[in-house]
Amino acid sequence: MLLQFWILKIIWLAGIPTGLYAFVHALLQRSDAFTAVGKLSKPAWLGITGAGLILLAVLTSGPITIIWIAALIAVLVYLVDVRPKVTEVQKGSSW
Repeated sequence: MLLQFWILKIIWLAGIPTGLYAFVHALLQRSDAFTAVGKLSKPAWLGITGAGLILLAVLTSGPITIIWIAALIAVLVYLVDVRPKVTEVQKGSSW
C-alpha cells in the first residue's frame, strides 16, 4: 500500500509540469493549425489542457485520485496525438 502511494505521488508530481507544458504549447499555436489537422479547435484544447492542469494542481490523493488521473490522460492525449500534428502542419513542406 505504501509503494502504491509513492508511485501515485510521483506520477502526480510529474503530471503538473506536464500539464503546464501542454497548456502553454496549445496557447502558443496558431488556431488554424488545429482545424487543419482535423482536431478540436484551439479553444477546446486550451480548455481541456487548462482544466487538466488545474485538476492536477488542486487534487492530490484519496478517492479523488481517479479525477486527476483522468486529467493527466487528457493532457497526455494532447501531447501524444495533437501536439505532433499541429507542430508538423506549422512547419510547412520539408522540401
